Amino acid sequence: MTGLDQLQYLSWLLYLFVFVAVLARTIRRPTPAHLDMTLFFGAIAILIVLSTVTAKLHVAPPPWVTALTGAAALSLGYLLLRLVRDFSDVPTLAMRATEVGLVVSVVGISFWPTPLPPTFALLLVAYMVAVIAYATLAFARLAARMPGVTRRRMQAAAAGSLCLTLALVVAGLGVGFSDFAGLWEELSAAVGLASGVCYFVAFAPPTWLRHAWQEPELRAFLAGAGSLSRLPDLRSIVHELERGAASALGAPAASIALWDPDTRRLHGYYPPTDPDVAAEQPDGEHVKDGENGEDGAWELDPAAHPVSALGFVNQRPTLVTDLLQMDPANAALFKKYNARTLISAPITASTRRVGLLLVYAPRAPVFANSDLELVQLLADQAAVILQSRALVNEAAHVAAREEAARLKEDFLSSAAHDLKTPLTGIVTQAQLLLRRHERDPAAPADAVGLNRLVEQSQRLRNLVVGLLDVSRLEHPGLVGARAEADLRTLVQEAVSHAALSGGKRVKLEVPPQPVLAEVDVQRFEQVLTNLVENALKYSPHDSRVIVRVWQADAEARLSVQDRGIGVPVEDQPLVFERFHRARNVDDRRFAGMGLGLYIARGIVEQHGGRIWLDSTPGAGSTFFVALPAVAPGSAETNAIEGMQVASA
Repeated sequence: MTGLDQLQYLSWLLYLFVFVAVLARTIRRPTPAHLDMTLFFGAIAILIVLSTVTAKLHVAPPPWVTALTGAAALSLGYLLLRLVRDFSDVPTLAMRATEVGLVVSVVGISFWPTPLPPTFALLLVAYMVAVIAYATLAFARLAARMPGVTRRRMQAAAAGSLCLTLALVVAGLGVGFSDFAGLWEELSAAVGLASGVCYFVAFAPPTWLRHAWQEPELRAFLAGAGSLSRLPDLRSIVHELERGAASALGAPAASIALWDPDTRRLHGYYPPTDPDVAAEQPDGEHVKDGENGEDGAWELDPAAHPVSALGFVNQRPTLVTDLLQMDPANAALFKKYNARTLISAPITASTRRVGLLLVYAPRAPVFANSDLELVQLLADQAAVILQSRALVNEAAHVAAREEAARLKEDFLSSAAHDLKTPLTGIVTQAQLLLRRHERDPAAPADAVGLNRLVEQSQRLRNLVVGLLDVSRLEHPGLVGARAEADLRTLVQEAVSHAALSGGKRVKLEVPPQPVLAEVDVQRFEQVLTNLVENALKYSPHDSRVIVRVWQADAEARLSVQDRGIGVPVEDQPLVFERFHRARNVDDRRFAGMGLGLYIARGIVEQHGGRIWLDSTPGAGSTFFVALPAVAPGSAETNAIEGMQVASA
């Protein structure tokens, strides 16, 4: 036996092995795709058996054997195109043209006397080459679109079809150039063996090979799983899990439906890359858009026992090969994913049902029986990730509740302390005035006591108003109608206000020209008063507070500078938060609830401005406010140089 014979027999044995493998699979699960594979490799098996038998018997084959052999050979292109159709769409015109060509070719070899004329034989070879080349291109295009395992299978199918095309071309060359018959036979045997190997890999891959293909995607999925629970929201985690599952199984899409025990339904979302989700309002009960305030939501009702939810109901992985026929109630959902086949697995954490992992494909051959084990592995990993996220959320909620309880306690303590002081003064002074009146009803009124009573009442009123302002800040209505105002005038009025007991310590630096801005005068005076009062309160009684006003480009700015206790670095980002007080503030010396700067920030921001702090602990603080200016002014440096110094 020559080396050429050994090569030829090896390729024949490989094709026969593939035929037996796909035949056994068809018997176990007679799907249209498995039947087409059996027909394709069966036609090749017929060619091998008939040619081998006639060669071993050394007899001329009868006419029917010749006709059957020719029909089997001519049908290869058509049967290969049917295999393409099992994985993707094939234009109807292409299928009809191939069928017509097959019928004409079979009729021609059946009634044409042998041997066939070289011209007709070359035409038959050209027909087969054209059809198989078209199938090769279709497999290659499909491989470019599909991920993971399916891409590798389609690449192998394209390579096998290319080798089969080359074998036919070599056969045609053998007819036209018979002087090189030995060379053509060797080339034909080599490409035939390569074609058999590629088809074996594409249509009957062993489990170990499929797992080897899946390993990179699975490894990448598991490697990134640890960080998924730290994504910003649950929907982002779900989309990443869906993408990883689809890649690992070589499917176009996957989705995760989470179980809601309140509604007793499975809820999922379309992938963010779906361009139709935001614009389209699906019809039907089971596909809803904009549910729970988010676009692209869908749901399944396991109580209705849809086929798509069997994996969740039965708690085991399930393969469904004809979705539209077996689960018409959810047809709108499957059309969104271009899915005719579904493989699913329950997502379960211990005994708690979390949801369902669904992987979609347009054709059944994309999946294999071994994929049921893999999809369950992915579902188990998804359960771990989702459970971890649930624990993270629970920990965050506990921390938030603890922080809210702490803030509530701090607020109640601070509010009670701050409200108690003026209330005590009011009650004490009122009791004193009452006793004096009882002792001497005709005595003149105590003006000093009444003034103190009014002062403490105003202080109490200001505390209550501050609390009301905090609640109003949740809405943009705290700032009312605005009018054009000169910040120089507002600052002078705020500094000279009678409520500022330390007003003599304030130094004003304002430019000669107006600094105009559109403000709610009453609210902006509230900001100025708060900043100046804070500067006086937190600085030594013999130090001065400097208030500056200037215009920098398109902004009207002011600053309040003191030489007080300053703000620790770690507290500076938080000074504008409500109820926050710096850690170096002694509540016995500096009363307050930590609301003034929070309210000031809200008022400034509702004016379209900004407020910030520059502070050095122990050396003082400077608070800056910037508002949109009404009219452009001079540069900042020139404005500051031309300031007039005035004392209040």
